[in-house]
Amino acid sequence: MMNSVLEYLENSVGLYPDKIAIVDRDKSITFSELKKRAISIAKYIQLEFNCKKKPIFIYIPKGIDSIVCFMATLYSGNFYTPTDVDFPWKKVEGIIDQLKPSIYLTYGKYKDILIKNGIQAGQIVDINNIETSDSEFDYSDIIDTDLAYVLFTSGSTGIPKGVAIMQRSIIDYIDWAINCFSIDASNVLGNQAPFYFDNSTLDIYLMLATGATLHIIPKMHFAYPAKLMNYVKEYNIDTIFWVPSVIINIANYKILESIDCSCLKNILFAGEVMPNKQLNYWRDNLHDALYANLYGPTEITVDCTYYIVNRKFEDDDPLPIGKPCYNSDVLVLDENDQLIIEHNVTGELCVRGTCLAAGYWNNAGKTDEVFVQNPLNTCYPEKIYRTGDLVYYNEYDEMVFVGRKDLQIKHMGYRIELGEIETATVGCEGITNVCAAYNKKIKQIVLFYQGDISDIQLRDYLINMLPKYMVPTIYYKLKSFPYNDNGKIDRKKLENDYLI
Repeated sequence: MMNSVLEYLENSVGLYPDKIAIVDRDKSITFSELKKRAISIAKYIQLEFNCKKKPIFIYIPKGIDSIVCFMATLYSGNFYTPTDVDFPWKKVEGIIDQLKPSIYLTYGKYKDILIKNGIQAGQIVDINNIETSDSEFDYSDIIDTDLAYVLFTSGSTGIPKGVAIMQRSIIDYIDWAINCFSIDASNVLGNQAPFYFDNSTLDIYLMLATGATLHIIPKMHFAYPAKLMNYVKEYNIDTIFWVPSVIINIANYKILESIDCSCLKNILFAGEVMPNKQLNYWRDNLHDALYANLYGPTEITVDCTYYIVNRKFEDDDPLPIGKPCYNSDVLVLDENDQLIIEHNVTGELCVRGTCLAAGYWNNAGKTDEVFVQNPLNTCYPEKIYRTGDLVYYNEYDEMVFVGRKDLQIKHMGYRIELGEIETATVGCEGITNVCAAYNKKIKQIVLFYQGDISDIQLRDYLINMLPKYMVPTIYYKLKSFPYNDNGKIDRKKLENDYLI
């Protein structure tokens, strides 16, 4: 039984010491070099700070050095929190205030930025000043309930919440993914997710666990679909786990018709709803690839359900989120906390199992709000996580995502899921992207969209697709959507710009 995710790295070093582990825009590193570098930094941490089970803040640009620092932190017996050096300092400061790190790992000019903003020099480690030595490190005192990382998510409030994830939760998740998608040392992974976004957990730890090579694709490529897919082709990337907005953009520009990306074998996506309209484009052009829709909030260690796409869908059909991942369980509960098992009855998706986060770092109040006693279990303490997401079972006993509870509106006496409006809209010919909202002041449903179609044409289409009370009355045709740091449509910015 594994006690630490470090065993993944140790095993891969034993099997593939000289194989390339990671490639970024500047350099590459082998598995043995990754281990040596991480252990050298870990030894320095223990020698100079002698701390364990403490938060270590990683303040360097996304790349190989980031993952080296993650592993160094774990070897030292602590846990890590990464951020983006391009974030405004006020956002970084909000995370630091919540986390209260013991140590900051950085280098060069980023050390100067930390000091300029009030971080004590004695807490800062410049990793470029640490020499790499060839030695081993004893990490046997780590157990699987120790934390591996704390990732911060602002959620609906804008106040940072640090989601604390244990080593066991990552191990369960990665072992499931390896078996489900048949990942091994022959695979080449293409990373899109920022390292402060939990989707990156799959990329990083699949590489460590299997000996696969991980390409950290330069961020700028994701703004240029042709450049991105040429990179995929050039490096024979066969497995990707990207947010739907990237996959949608590639489909909208019809990139797959001009660039041969038949190297892709596993196309995974999560983070927001994946429209079948753009997915059908991918399936028509890359017939032999496996497509999987993964679902899960950060609080349950990346994903708790999945659906391997195995049948035909119309453009306006919703794509299921499927069934639970191995060693996870989901409960669909009604407003009275009763279990829903019937088809087409909407309830809140709740999760139980070792996938659950330990809670929110240094925030017991928020933890107690959503990590609650399982109402179906009155015999012993058992926590479930209330996701706030609404789902139902379809006729295949697959779960289908409807929307967020906080995006459920009451309009003209009806309860409406904004996600249902979006699903109906995306099936309209000419539409390439869509987002529905509600203007509470004037009590009107608002639709933001991209596409070669007019407001009147779109409304005429929706009148035939939706009940009258669900048809939007206000339309905004956009040249492009705003996206947040994780690559999802930024609903808050849309609301602030158009509805307030």
